[in-house]
Amino acid sequence: MQSFQKDGYLKELAKRGAKKNISQNFQFIGLEVAMILRDLSHKSLYIKLAKEHGPDRILSLAKDVVDRRNVKNPAAYFMTLVKEIKK
Repeated sequence: MQSFQKDGYLKELAKRGAKKNISQNFQFIGLEVAMILRDLSHKSLYIKLAKEHGPDRILSLAKDVVDRRNVKNPAAYFMTLVKEIKK
């Protein structure tokens, strides 16, 4: 029986796992927001917010937050503003 390493099977699986498909605009915007806010660990949250509140609105809000110089934690401030939008 051949090993998995020899066939390159595990390498192929790793390569497929690294390739992510984005099929909707809100997914792309959510990932952009995560990169803008430097918070990639919560990218699924930003995708959800872009879907619920509209991609343009969320993207402009994230850019506005990053432009403010006195904000220490842009991701937390962004979530505070999103919470106010929901009200």
